[in-house]
Amino acid sequence: MKFLMFFVGLLVVFGLAYLASNNRSKVKYKPIAIMIALQLVLSYILLNTQAGLILISGIADVFNLLLKYAAEGINFVFGGLVNETEGTYSFFISVLLPIVFISALIGILQYFKILPMIIRGIGFLLSKVNGLGQLESYNAVASAIVGQSEVFITLKKQLGNIPANRMYTLCASAMSTVSMSIVGAYMTMVEPKYVVTAIVLNLFGGFIIASVINPYDVSKEEDLLEVQDEKKQSFFEMLGEYILDGFKVAVIVGAMLIGFIALIGMINGLFEMAFGVSFQHILGYAFAPIAFIMGIPASEMVQAGSIMATKLVSNEFVAMQFLQQSVSDFSARTTGIISVFLVSFANFSSIGIIAGAVKGLHEEQGNVVARFGLRLVYGATLVSILSAIIVGIMI
Repeated sequence: MKFLMFFVGLLVVFGLAYLASNNRSKVKYKPIAIMIALQLVLSYILLNTQAGLILISGIADVFNLLLKYAAEGINFVFGGLVNETEGTYSFFISVLLPIVFISALIGILQYFKILPMIIRGIGFLLSKVNGLGQLESYNAVASAIVGQSEVFITLKKQLGNIPANRMYTLCASAMSTVSMSIVGAYMTMVEPKYVVTAIVLNLFGGFIIASVINPYDVSKEEDLLEVQDEKKQSFFEMLGEYILDGFKVAVIVGAMLIGFIALIGMINGLFEMAFGVSFQHILGYAFAPIAFIMGIPASEMVQAGSIMATKLVSNEFVAMQFLQQSVSDFSARTTGIISVFLVSFANFSSIGIIAGAVKGLHEEQGNVVARFGLRLVYGATLVSILSAIIVGIMI
């Protein structure tokens, strides 16, 4: 049954992508097949082998160590507020504030040209299998490290010359990934093995879905990559800027959580008074078929669907909070599938974030991005569904 649902899920995802394709005759099936095979192999290694277990344990240990070091700075400033009485838990202090420290580390690695070298290297290798250009490959890797809005700053030199079809793929990649600065925060809410697996699968999934929805050819003359160099700063100027940027991210995520969770609570209350059922429960029925094709049992698909829908209409942090509250109601397999689905920036709020970032650098291109905003969310959500289907066959 599990294998049957896997093939049904693939057919549904590719059918939905094909329906939205703007040039079906140009879809390249060989690179898509290669990337699906790579997704299957990599997910199997990460989730079902000793080597994968060692790798994920190592990554988790690194982030746990980083969170421990981050806690030293947090305790110095907020020491009286952290777990003051046994059983208390401050999400902002314990989960979001470590982003400040990890952002600082990313700045240091950028300053010493370590990250750019890694990004270019992985991007070059990806360009050999994805059927797309170096620009798209670089952008996907860079988005997963520096973030969905910050990545466009590195492409500022050529932003005005990128055609609309390539802009869609760049933005879709940015929305399908997550930035490295918040991976540690995710690992406090979701099992690290699913966070790492989702990041890897989404990297390929973004190319796969974009290759169906938005296929095109890139000539050697067009495939230019001009990365904007970091502006000349002293080490401590750079460090201060990245620390403040990390704090801004933590505050913005915190503000979004306050607003969205409060709104969802209010809407749930109004629906329960009016109809005797919560708004999230209704959303669960809407997303239940998607949960089912991802491999989630029928008995759990409505509740799983409500968490998936919550991510789409709010953000992944809100949905992860609800997953934590519901984890006892789910099987381990369902928890893993939902966890992978949640690890991406595929939600409506990301449209404004990406369009705003591009518009700040090039107004005309920002308007182009805003026009295909809903199509971006559609494609990025299919990427999350595809990653969850791949994981569903492995656990």
